[in-house]
Amino acid sequence: MMTRVEQLRDRFHQIRTFTNALCAGLEPEDYVVQSMPDVSPTKWHFAHTTWFFETFILKKFIAAYQSAIPEYAYLFNSYYNAAGDMHRRDLRGLISRPTVKQAQRYRASIDSRIDDLLSNVDENLLNEIEPILILGTHHEQQHQELLITDIKHVFAQNPLYPVFRERKINGRAEKIIPMQFIHFEETTARLGHDGHGFAYDNEGPRHQVLIPAFSIGSRPVTNGEYIAFIEDNGYKRPEFWLSLGWMTVNEQHWEAPLYWSKRDGAWWNFTLSGFRSVDKSEPVTHLSYFEADAYANWAGARLPTEFEWERAAMDCLIEGNFVESELFHPGPVAVVSGTSTEKPRQDLGLQQMFGDVWEWTRSAYSPYPGYRAAPGALGEYNGKFMCNQYVLRGGSCATSRTHIRPTYRNFFQPEKRWQFTGIRLARDPQ
Repeated sequence: MMTRVEQLRDRFHQIRTFTNALCAGLEPEDYVVQSMPDVSPTKWHFAHTTWFFETFILKKFIAAYQSAIPEYAYLFNSYYNAAGDMHRRDLRGLISRPTVKQAQRYRASIDSRIDDLLSNVDENLLNEIEPILILGTHHEQQHQELLITDIKHVFAQNPLYPVFRERKINGRAEKIIPMQFIHFEETTARLGHDGHGFAYDNEGPRHQVLIPAFSIGSRPVTNGEYIAFIEDNGYKRPEFWLSLGWMTVNEQHWEAPLYWSKRDGAWWNFTLSGFRSVDKSEPVTHLSYFEADAYANWAGARLPTEFEWERAAMDCLIEGNFVESELFHPGPVAVVSGTSTEKPRQDLGLQQMFGDVWEWTRSAYSPYPGYRAAPGALGEYNGKFMCNQYVLRGGSCATSRTHIRPTYRNFFQPEKRWQFTGIRLARDPQ
């Protein structure tokens, strides 16, 4: 049986190795492109996650620690003001040095120093290191997801439509399971993380919430259903849109989800397995909050609150299409676990609550009652972003299965579309 140190070290290396594996097949030129300010180059993700372990573990727990290249602290800090100055986010793609090989050497060097530290740690010091190392591995899993969505945006700018991974299966469903609305009675529920196991600070404190009766869609909205919205001039009808959303649609000239284009009267989309026709059975993705809300209005429904979503997800198994499947694309609800050999699901319960696409909620990202951000740089992790953003739930095909929980609160500004974001509808009692 492994000791606590061995388990911690093994998990650390599992996460770090998986990041490396995600980049298999990328060329050095792919690592350095920044296609928009929201996107970071793959090389930067590699180095930033390494900087996290160096800054918050090695510098803190090794006496007189000296960075081999102190300038990396400036280049690879992201937004931790308490950790020092940082390079501008929108200029990350202009940094050709350090090279990809140098970033990989930096990564290997810090991994080795973490190993050395853990090999000589006593019980008291381990108690201090462990929560930060666990936070660091979850932080890296977040960047694994960003790495995938960022490289997709980078590749999408290339008219050659590069393939990140060859498509594993033909996921097209023979029959789309009709959406139903699952009813939940009014209740007072204790929501938020219960303190057992890892969670981010924004998932607590656990607190009571009165949730009026509601119904929620049995599955996410599909591409085919969203095409009906487009063909009904949904992008041209202001009555469905929030004012800021309508302004954004017109300024950005949106006519369809990100990565979609129309050719010879048919919709096509760019995926990480290349350019292909839109599969009407798959969950629609790469939508902003504005588009999700407009679609819900058009459909005579609304988006769920994050509390309704969590209430509905309480009894759902955390299973589905996650990054470990290495499909890197949402799959149709009729196929279980992303394989063509398994039978369609015919049960009428909630489906695809986890994985495939992040689901927008109508809840603004704000603190739970009693929330206080922790002091210091690590306290900047979540709390400082609780403004002008909306909560998403459930994870996506780019999220790790071991990283998601029913209480997990993702958050983005309402105009963002480059993540795997989709729609699950809700309704008030009729």
